[in-house]
Amino acid sequence: MKFQKTMKIWFAFTLLYFPVQTMAWGLLGHRVVGQIAESYLNKKTSLEIKLILGNETLAMASNWADFIKSEPAYNYLNNWHYINLPAGLKDEQLDYSLKRDTVTDVYTKILFLSSELKNKSLDRKKKVSYLRLLIHLVGDLHQPMHTGRLEDLGGNKIQLTWFGQNTNLHRVWDSDLIGSQELSYTEYSRAINFIDKKELHFLQSQDVAQWVKDSYRISEKIYANVKNGDKLGYRYIYDYIEIANQQMLKGGIHLAALLNNIFSA
Repeated sequence: MKFQKTMKIWFAFTLLYFPVQTMAWGLLGHRVVGQIAESYLNKKTSLEIKLILGNETLAMASNWADFIKSEPAYNYLNNWHYINLPAGLKDEQLDYSLKRDTVTDVYTKILFLSSELKNKSLDRKKKVSYLRLLIHLVGDLHQPMHTGRLEDLGGNKIQLTWFGQNTNLHRVWDSDLIGSQELSYTEYSRAINFIDKKELHFLQSQDVAQWVKDSYRISEKIYANVKNGDKLGYRYIYDYIEIANQQMLKGGIHLAALLNNIFSA
């Protein structure tokens, strides 16, 4: 009986623990993006968002799109989180591809959700789910491996070790790299949310296509400097943590600019 009780406790613990690990830009990265975004919202946008989400902050709403992956009814959203792009695209090829993009991916769905949320007569339930989705997808797009290659599923098939533990390239960028800083999302946000006015205005003026292109260029550099079986550790943190930090900062600024455009019109 004692053994059975122990196993029940262990099983209950794993149910709580594993989802955090598999989703854990994971939990931390998305919340950092949401927290930073809140600091750049104008008053009208903040009020409109509060009418939709109530007391739920952007940071806490940011992971809803991952949490619902456990519900089969939401399987149709799986392709919304990324865009697969082949290696070696030049700027004009990337521009051409995005202008003609009609498939279900993170780029087209950010545009779709943005357009829908501008509709003041949109059903309230849709407003809530669409806003939560938009917050999450903007974060996803700024994680460079969400613009990765189809053949390796955005780095998921590139097997690595992280300080001796098995992982993959996508997970390194989802959670391993930023998790190594051992900060809460509020601490992380405060640590990286610094930018001069000129750069801020420049980022606020960028469109979604530019976000894709910037993430893609970073993913190309990431791919060029790693191979299957590599052992990653402190050197990788030294080489890439600033890039990850800048992507989360840009994600927050871009998200706020997009929401200001949607709700202040």
